[in-house]
Amino acid sequence: MTVSQGLREDAGAPAASSAPVSGTGAGATLLVVLFGSFMDLLDATIVTVAAPAIARDLGAGDAQIQWMIAAYVLALGSGLITGGRLGDQYGRKRLFMIGLAGFTATSALCALAADPATLIGTRAAQGLAGGIMVPQVFGIIRASFPPDARAKAFGAYGAVQGLASVAGPLLGGLLVDADLFGLGWRTIFWVNVPVSILALVIGAKVLPESRATSTARLDLLGALLAASGVLLLLLPIVQAESWGWSWGSYALLAAGIVVLALFLAHERRLVGRGEEPVFDPSLLGIRAFTIGLGASVLFFGGIGSFFLTLSVYLQNGTDRTAWETGLVILPYALGSIITSGLGVALAAKAGRALLIAGSLTIAASQLVLLAVIADGEEPGYRYLALALFIGGLGLGLAAPILVNVVLAGVPVRNAGAAGGVLSTANQIGGAIGIAGLGTVFFSAVTGSTTGTPGLADHAHALSIVLVVSAVLYVVAGLVMLALPKPANDALRPRPA
Repeated sequence: MTVSQGLREDAGAPAASSAPVSGTGAGATLLVVLFGSFMDLLDATIVTVAAPAIARDLGAGDAQIQWMIAAYVLALGSGLITGGRLGDQYGRKRLFMIGLAGFTATSALCALAADPATLIGTRAAQGLAGGIMVPQVFGIIRASFPPDARAKAFGAYGAVQGLASVAGPLLGGLLVDADLFGLGWRTIFWVNVPVSILALVIGAKVLPESRATSTARLDLLGALLAASGVLLLLLPIVQAESWGWSWGSYALLAAGIVVLALFLAHERRLVGRGEEPVFDPSLLGIRAFTIGLGASVLFFGGIGSFFLTLSVYLQNGTDRTAWETGLVILPYALGSIITSGLGVALAAKAGRALLIAGSLTIAASQLVLLAVIADGEEPGYRYLALALFIGGLGLGLAAPILVNVVLAGVPVRNAGAAGGVLSTANQIGGAIGIAGLGTVFFSAVTGSTTGTPGLADHAHALSIVLVVSAVLYVVAGLVMLALPKPANDALRPRPA
């Protein structure tokens, strides 16, 4: 995600055009940009807990529930690289403020949505706004803080990410159950508006402007082709339950493949002309990158779909409230926070081993949870919490370091481009997982009974998802065996 921008500057990219700030100004600058990052991750997780309530209120079908989450993730991933380059060219403060304003407006539109289609569209717009805002965070930090203060700033960034992972499920559950002013689930979006407006006012006063001295031409066509190709591939998968697999579904898949082929051809043509593409096809010739790309898609493909299907199981299957669902998910976030610091500290010496250990630990947690729900009875909190805590430990070991460990095997001249593509692939992998495993789950729920699905039906469906995702994490761990051995002390890319 934002790794690419930081690596571009470390890898010899032109320096930013502003002087570091200090004192109160530095604190206010950090507060504003960390708020933007916090809101992005919060909105990526908060909707998962609220999804069953949204579906009931708007009459949304299973596919529409998936799109409410996948549309945000896919739009965010599609905008990251282009958003970062827009910030480099036109000013990071300017693009951060534009993205934050867009995020504020689209949050209000999400809260006002009267039907599933409108909410899906506004969620996609919200993701695009996040794709403009989020890539500016690292660039602003690097341009605003002297070298000796950056480590603390990035440490605060990591802490905020951990806080958001805890706050998302809990805040989502609390707001839905509190039903403030009779607004129900809509408060999860309304809460963004006043705090975002405050951040805009403060940001306008304190954020310094910076930009790169190089102004490479934006590859907007490439970004559009990539997003369109992925969307065409996802559409028939998400809609499989309602559409079935007809000739039209296969035609969409074929069209997606054709569009992605056109995307690669367009990118090669740009490289041949000496221009800067969204994705440099020569990266596929770097073994560490191609292996890391596959591992990243596998790893992140299971996360979003797991929390969506677990939330539906807990609320529609076990009749837990949204708040109780948030409390069940809390141990996962706590486990992640516990091990994330360890993972970052040991990454330079044992990065590959940590990635493999993290993937296998998550796979083990899926199997523990499978055992907990296998009898089709309502599971107790402590058993659910144990399984999720184990999964969080695995996530904390692997997720914070995955992109940097992969980039340690990439030549320095390719580091910025590779980092951006990898971070974008993580988002797209999440969207694919929500589409694929979400469809498997909902199809299994409705296909196991002719009446109203009950606890046993939801447990059966979640069991399938857990088995498949456990296999995916094991495969991801095996793929990670081919990644480079421990990186150097700074986990920087190897020399060209």
